Amino acid sequence: QVQLVESGGGPVQSGGSLRLSCAVSTLTMNYAIAWFRQAPEKEREGISCIGSTDDSAYYADSVKGRFTISRDWRKNMVYLQMKDLKPEDTAVYYCATDGVSPYCFGSAWSRITYYDSWGQGTQVTVSS
Repeated sequence: QVQLVESGGGPVQSGGSLRLSCAVSTLTMNYAIAWFRQAPEKEREGISCIGSTDDSAYYADSVKGRFTISRDWRKNMVYLQMKDLKPEDTAVYYCATDGVSPYCFGSAWSRITYYDSWGQGTQVTVSS
């Protein structure tokens, strides 16, 4: 069964750091996992994706160099370490998977239609 549960969000000041966690089932760890975010009145956007075979990682240009995705096989967790946070990073953050592929779909990894299993989201609020 595919399961994803996000945690770790909260308020943080500009320039600060947060680590988001996505708890997944053992089965789900075999698939690529992506992080998306959705700000108020904006479309959901892909932030990062990590494959399950070689931990290949992809990032949106807006977060490259500031966010790091990783997975812990022992704990069945996928993390999104966020640093140098900015007010424009404020959003609800979701983890997602297609429940089929161990790969992040290459350059198309951020296409939302590829993913059909989502967590409930965790709110990140960055104040200036």
